[in-house]
Amino acid sequence: MPKKRIHTKPELKTLRKQLRQNLTPAEAFLWKHLKARQFEGKRFTKQHSIKNYIVDFYCASERLIIELDGEVHNNAIAKQYDIKRTEELEALGFKVIRFENRMVFENLASVFNEIKNQFRS
Repeated sequence: MPKKRIHTKPELKTLRKQLRQNLTPAEAFLWKHLKARQFEGKRFTKQHSIKNYIVDFYCASERLIIELDGEVHNNAIAKQYDIKRTEELEALGFKVIRFENRMVFENLASVFNEIKNQFRS
């Protein structure tokens, strides 16, 4: 039986492209530091799809997902969706870490430390 494709599903290609072209300010700021293996030599992709979800940043070698949460994540429905999404991704063996957008701007060093702490040594 063929393996089910869970990464970069073709039906999400257009949406992924739109999201990559329209990053939030926090995503664009963090991406400047993650792209081209600038952070710890790790390769990250932005707006990567896994199953039917599009995650902000993904490092395949670490199976690490980084999500940035802005104002839209501050209501009960969005929080419930984020919990369900995180649980599903973790059940597939991914590590998911979340940061509020303001953390990226106000305390980037702390964000980097948390990301580094998630790396398998």
